Formats: sequence, C-alpha cells, structure tokens
Amino acid sequence: MNLLKVAAGAAVAGAAGEYALAVYFFNRTMIRSNAKRERTQKMAGTDWDKYIPHIREAKEKLMENSHEDMYITSEDGLKLHATWFPCEGSKKVVICFHGYTSEGLNDYSTLALFYRNNGYNLLIVDERAHGQSEGKYIGFGCLDRHDAMLWIRKMIEKLGEDCKILLHGDSMGAATVLMTNGLKLPPQVKAAVSDCAFTSAWDVFTSVLNNMYHLPAFPLMQIANRMIKQKAGYELDECDARKEVAKAEIPILFIHGSADSFVPCSMVYELYEACRTEKKLLVIEGAGHVESCYRDEKLYQEAIESFIFPIVER
Repeated sequence: MNLLKVAAGAAVAGAAGEYALAVYFFNRTMIRSNAKRERTQKMAGTDWDKYIPHIREAKEKLMENSHEDMYITSEDGLKLHATWFPCEGSKKVVICFHGYTSEGLNDYSTLALFYRNNGYNLLIVDERAHGQSEGKYIGFGCLDRHDAMLWIRKMIEKLGEDCKILLHGDSMGAATVLMTNGLKLPPQVKAAVSDCAFTSAWDVFTSVLNNMYHLPAFPLMQIANRMIKQKAGYELDECDARKEVAKAEIPILFIHGSADSFVPCSMVYELYEACRTEKKLLVIEGAGHVESCYRDEKLYQEAIESFIFPIVER
C-alpha cells in the first residue's frame, strides 16, 4: 500500500512538473513580451557580429529613400504595421515577411536595397505581435497567413489590378509565405521566395526541445498545444507548410543554410519535395539560420535574378 502511495505521489509530482514546464514553454515562446530576439539569435548559432556593420550601413541607405508607415486591421481586430517604400512608375512590389522575434526593418536591409535597385516597390511587414504591429500571441504562420492576404489585397488596391506581386519571407516569415500559398492567391501574386522556412511550428519546437534542450517532446508539446489553442486560437500543427505548399500555383524559390541549427536544413528538402509547381532549390553551404543572404550574397541574389525576376515579368 505504501508503495502504491509513493508511486501515486511520484506520478502527481511528475505530472505537475510537466505542466509547469509546459507553462514555461508557452510563456517563453508564444507571448510577445517574453519572446526575446537575443535568445533566438543564440539558438540560431549565427555569428551576427561580423554582419552587423554591413546591415546597419544598408539600413541607413534604405531609410534615405522615401517611405511611410502603412496600417491594416486584421480579421481579429489587430492594428498591423508595415513600412512602404515606393518606386516611382513601377507596378512590381515585393512584400517581405520577417522571422520570429524580429521585425521587418531588422531583417530586410541589403535585400531591400537589392529589390529597390531592380525596380521593385517594397512593403516591409511587421508580423502580428512583432515590431509596431499589435498582438499578444505569436502566430507562427498559422495566423499570419491571413494577415498576409490582407497585405496582398492592400497592394492591389494601391498599385492597381495590373500590379505584379512577389512574396519573400525568412524563417517564420518564410513559413508564413508558404502557408499563404495554401489559400487562394489573387492572380497578381506571381512568385515567392522562402528562406529557411520550417515545416510546422510543432516540428521546429520538437526539434529545439530534442536537440538543444535534450528534452522529450512528449507530453510537453501536447500540454503546451492545448494552452495555445485555448489562448491564441490555433494549434502548433494546425498549419503544415508541406500540405499548404502542395497547393501552390505560383513558382517558389526555396533557400536554406546547410548549417542551420534552429530550423534543420532537412526541412527544406521536405518542403521542396511537397511543392508541385515550378520550383528551384538553393542550399548555401555552411550558412546558419537566416545567414544565407549574407554568407553568399552573390549566389543568393543571382538565384532571384535568374529564377524569380523573369517569372514576375511574364
């Protein structure tokens, strides 16, 4: 009898510990005020110090161009922000979506200048619960794809029915772009660039728990997922980019770094394989998470110039 009591007590204590860990996981990763960019950068394993001077210089040059704040209201009532950089006389626009715990103007500096120099208007988005956009809970693409559709419609309204739209995302923003392909895109959307997208929020967090924290995903993920559904209104495996990209009707350029320790490079092969439309795959050797465009800027930009730009011009 005593052994049964001890075992029951241990089970209760274990369950309480697992629940407490799930609460910690939820608060740390899903709530805007607790999700810290510095922590994400450390997990990514990229040495950003060597790129920061170049990024700052590019951002200063970008901000010298005419720009303005732009706002929309999400379907659930959030005020969402983006920065608009017009390119006079152009009907081409690239809509840029940033990564987890970042914001638009942090992730897009050199790339923004690259697109500007090629005659593109720029819409650099702050995804919900990031930057100047409202929101308490981070959407991990599941919620953001509906916001992306609103930004697409905003661009059509602004530039006209004959505009040509390119979607570009990195990390969580790339997952947003791929998941948006599961919706019915307007014909003005011509192509997409996905840089180090994850297959699903469930998959990437499972990978982080297993490989970085050496913790089993079960039952922590199941408990945390119930919290997310209750509080944020979606589940971590609700949107699987593999399933959504299989519905894509526009060409997609998939990019990933071979040394990505945050979103495993194996995920890009799964996404590429699932895609049934015109596609191209570029893996930058030795690049970490979101590092590809800096580690080999020439190869990165050449892939866009040779594959994406001709498609947009069709």
